[in-house]
Amino acid sequence: MCTRRLIGFIACLVLASACAAPISVTRLDSQTAQRELTRNVLSVGEPSRFSQIVLNRADLSARFEKDPEAALRTLHTEVVSGRHEPQVLFALAELSFLHAERTTQRPYYFAAALYAYAFLFPTPEVSAPELYDPRSRAACDLYNRSLTKALLASDGQSVEFAGGVFPLPFGELELAFDAAQLTWLDRRLTDFVSVADVDVKGLRNRYRRPGLGAPFAASTVAGAARSGLEVLASVKLPVTAFLRLDDPWAQLRTRRLQARLELYRTFETETVQVGDRRVPLEAEPTAALAAELSVSDVWDFELGGFLAGDVFRQRLPTQLFALEPYQPGRIPVVFVHGTASSPARWAEMFNELQNDPGIRQRFQFWFFTYETGNPILYSAMRFREALKNAVATLDPAAQDPALRQMVLLGHSQGGLLVKLMVVDLEARATRLLTPEVEERLTEETRALLRRMTAIRPLPFVRRVLFLATPHRGSYVAGNWLAHQSARLVHLSGAVRRGTDDLLTANPQLAAAIPVDQVGSVYGMTPGSPLVRALAPAPLAPGVTGHSIIAVKGDGPLEDETDGVVAYSSAHLEGMASELVVTSGHSVQQTPKAIEEVRRILLEHSEAP
Repeated sequence: MCTRRLIGFIACLVLASACAAPISVTRLDSQTAQRELTRNVLSVGEPSRFSQIVLNRADLSARFEKDPEAALRTLHTEVVSGRHEPQVLFALAELSFLHAERTTQRPYYFAAALYAYAFLFPTPEVSAPELYDPRSRAACDLYNRSLTKALLASDGQSVEFAGGVFPLPFGELELAFDAAQLTWLDRRLTDFVSVADVDVKGLRNRYRRPGLGAPFAASTVAGAARSGLEVLASVKLPVTAFLRLDDPWAQLRTRRLQARLELYRTFETETVQVGDRRVPLEAEPTAALAAELSVSDVWDFELGGFLAGDVFRQRLPTQLFALEPYQPGRIPVVFVHGTASSPARWAEMFNELQNDPGIRQRFQFWFFTYETGNPILYSAMRFREALKNAVATLDPAAQDPALRQMVLLGHSQGGLLVKLMVVDLEARATRLLTPEVEERLTEETRALLRRMTAIRPLPFVRRVLFLATPHRGSYVAGNWLAHQSARLVHLSGAVRRGTDDLLTANPQLAAAIPVDQVGSVYGMTPGSPLVRALAPAPLAPGVTGHSIIAVKGDGPLEDETDGVVAYSSAHLEGMASELVVTSGHSVQQTPKAIEEVRRILLEHSEAP
């Protein structure tokens, strides 16, 4: 009886299983479904469904797992035999990259890049991948990452840019490279670092320009220092390597392929021509900027530039810098930092503006750096002379009208320097030099004072922006602790000698200004002679001014401060616009301030 029941139970199970469907569907949540649709070797380390289909159709799935090189040879043979199916090329690119990642074999990285290139640029009789085909972007990424890995030296870190013959799984690659591409200005590009696979911290947004090519940051071996406008010696240039293959489908049928390795500086070249198509270059400008700032010694100059009055003058022919060469036709925007600061504090704003195509194509960005403990009139003199020298050196024939539409941005003390470029205080300043006093001075002091008091509007400056600027002084600069700190400042030798000489020749002035109270902190003290003269001075005719003012609280503006400068000090009548931002003193790093600067620059570029 028990046996019969057991047999009956088994029979029921057999019948039930026979009725179950061998194919089923399971509903997934949105995130899981999207991951399944978009997964590929770059995102999950496994072949995409597209490549898996190719393996399954060729009955190669199991073989690829056991002997991937044999499976890849079989697929390559299909291409060589004339099978014009783009999906096979895509699978070869993805599977070659996967095998290269598992084995670190350089030939398979090169092969993956070549297969991806052939997929993206097929022969005329084969349709190019559709824009909406997810393999199109995946193939671009495979090309970019494969080329990056293929160019790495044996140490896996440094990058080799050189021609030669390189092995492939199915032959050889004869790679041509013009070494002249490693020369830029009078410098040589060196120490290339891959930036596509780095994590960037410290900047709010990371900008990538999608396209083809392997993005790197290149250091430079500096040539002779340039007067006028110096390209920063420590600059990291964003460059992109591009591997070009003529008639790739035909070449894949040969044993010796020929290609060219091209190197582009992406601030100069954003696209390349491939056949009848204009192809954007992949670029990583934010990552290159971060790579530069992460190792730059500019941070060391912040306090050093406040305490040491000659730190820049002794090293450099000019204190006006750029990260790119002068570009005729683009309006200069000059950033001027504040006290105990550096040009690096403009990184957030520069990153946003430089990566806005509408801004980048109309403007170029310069930076002025200075020893912030020196007297403000002395720093303004250096700024004025640097700008005049740049204009005269870069465009001696006055053929570039954009150079004479200059925009100046100053934060904190830098805003005072900016205002001194667009006001006329020469007559008032030269009252210090009465004939009786002047004849007692040395020739060195007379020359220095004439330069410092030549406070006339620069004719090529058309717009100025003041950010958290203490036009009527900073209450922090006026406190006891700030004055004690200011005593630690070692002024420029010329300033120290000139001050001693002037105060000796002018006892009345010496009684009003002690010899140890001529630095920038005293100049920004409320009620100082400088702020009393500068605050009410109007901007020159034809110059447009804007204010961006920070306040920490939400009370009445006349009672608010940013922790360093009061609203009542930063406010100026007669400005074309004034934006109040809830922020601490470093307002230049805030999104609202950056968007206001963007708005003003676009307005400036459209003005007659």
